[in-house]
Amino acid sequence: WLPKAHVEAPIAGSMVLAAVLLKLGGYGIIRMAPTNISTTLIYPMIAMATWGVIMTGLTCLRKTDLKALIAYSSVGHMGLVASATLIQTPWSTSGAVILMIAHGLTSSMLFCLANMLYERTNTRMLIAMRGMHKAMPLMTSYWLIASLTNLALPPTINLIGEIQIMTTLFNWSPLTIMMTAMGATITAIYSLQMFMTTQQGHLTKDSKETYPAQTRELLIMLLHTLPILLLTLNLELIY
Repeated sequence: WLPKAHVEAPIAGSMVLAAVLLKLGGYGIIRMAPTNISTTLIYPMIAMATWGVIMTGLTCLRKTDLKALIAYSSVGHMGLVASATLIQTPWSTSGAVILMIAHGLTSSMLFCLANMLYERTNTRMLIAMRGMHKAMPLMTSYWLIASLTNLALPPTINLIGEIQIMTTLFNWSPLTIMMTAMGATITAIYSLQMFMTTQQGHLTKDSKETYPAQTRELLIMLLHTLPILLLTLNLELIY
């Protein structure tokens, strides 16, 4: 239901759902997992969560709807969070909290960027949004920041959270490294593909009169970028 809710919701609903409501679910798992989930149930749930990271990543590789692509990317990242919270060690819980905060900022930023393109092209198809670097060169820098943080580029907080989760899962079961590493690789592929498809190439006929970014849009992007940079420079702000 989550990708459907993301795609059908207005932009404000998508941003609130990605940035706040998903994190309430992660918080609920952290609070309830020690008492309500037995040890025998943890094994299949973590297996499904890590396998879901790969499946959603493969789905993102063939998505043509930009908003649906970002929605499935959110599902994949939340699979890592769910698997980490179920282990219930201090290291895994810390990684889950860091990744939830990082993903809340990054995913909300991506949804907002996708909506800006939708307002100008009246379509969510990736192929119809190509060449936006020529129409909105300043927004390309924000697309680059959002895409690189989504794929966990060092030294962003996204990478710190994912590394902590991967390390915890590997200590819990070495077999999980295959699924988490494959999921991280697929995430990098579709994030770069999304950036290259929307920003590179020639403008379509319908996009030649695209108006540049407005001040309010640049302010929204700045309010997403600054917390990411500040938390990257000083991770202790989370604690």
